[in-house]
Amino acid sequence: MKAVRLHKFHTQPVIDEVPEPKISGPLDVIVKVGGAGVCRTDLHIIEGQWDAAMGTPLPYILGHENAGWVHEVGSAVTNVAVGDTVILHPTPTCGLCHACRAGDDMHCENSEFPGLSRDGGMAEYLLTSARACIKLNPETQPKDVAALADAGITAYHAVRKALPLLYPGTTAVVIGAGGLGHIGIQCLAALTATNIIVVDRNPDALKLASELGASHTVVGDGSQVDAVKDLTGGLGAHVVLDFVAEQGAEMDGWNMTRPAGSYYVIGYGGQLEIPTLDIISTERNIIGNIVGTYNDLVELMVLAQAGKVTLHTRTYPLNAAPDALADLDAGRVRGRAILVP
Repeated sequence: MKAVRLHKFHTQPVIDEVPEPKISGPLDVIVKVGGAGVCRTDLHIIEGQWDAAMGTPLPYILGHENAGWVHEVGSAVTNVAVGDTVILHPTPTCGLCHACRAGDDMHCENSEFPGLSRDGGMAEYLLTSARACIKLNPETQPKDVAALADAGITAYHAVRKALPLLYPGTTAVVIGAGGLGHIGIQCLAALTATNIIVVDRNPDALKLASELGASHTVVGDGSQVDAVKDLTGGLGAHVVLDFVAEQGAEMDGWNMTRPAGSYYVIGYGGQLEIPTLDIISTERNIIGNIVGTYNDLVELMVLAQAGKVTLHTRTYPLNAAPDALADLDAGRVRGRAILVP
């Protein structure tokens, strides 16, 4: 089969011909990939930023946002059958550790992360597990929902955690209306009555944000912190959801957060430099977010199939993966790039 493989850090992945995956365990599932999302994390992987955390042996197949059709199942699989349309939770989990039994399966002690810790879904077929499969309406096109498997669940997970803080009369700021941020805006609009302010450098992204539920949009031209303060009576937002968190956005996010407010970090790459006195004197909170639980993805798919969360995507054939990565890196992708084998 054809697959997008990274052979060396700091070089572009290439299209290789590799063997198809094989069933080896009773809960294994092989999925015929119908859509694989292209994520900024893939750019960070290529730069070697995840190597220390994952230690992935090279070469390996990229792709951690995947949806498709069940192609083959292990002997003990009962929740899906060959031919079913599925979206895949990004981390196949054991189901036995404390985190799994507590419903916090994103912190499974024995999980894998296809596309980061082993071969992923930028290929014709992907090996996963029954525990990662969420069965979808058979009319659903995998290419239309694949990015919900990571970008979607990550945005939803952060919003879901912030819900107790976002009662009517509050303000939430979304920094970055791109691949994750445009989903976060829709989740806020669907689940809360908060006032939504969106900050982005790109006018087209801000136009999309207004269409998706933003109450106000702010151009990231250097005056964005003051603009948010002006819109919030000089105090800042109750919640800031930072889908960028690099190139200075991380300090903007902190400075846009009001006293006793919460700064949710979802993007990454930058560095916060905050005096500890500034943290305790204002009682502001910094909350990390990565991926989400299986149930987060189930809930998100309910919203998606009800039309309350939609993805804005641009599709590429599998062979054009280098073009998709280059377009993402250059900011030419509005919403999410999707590879379709």
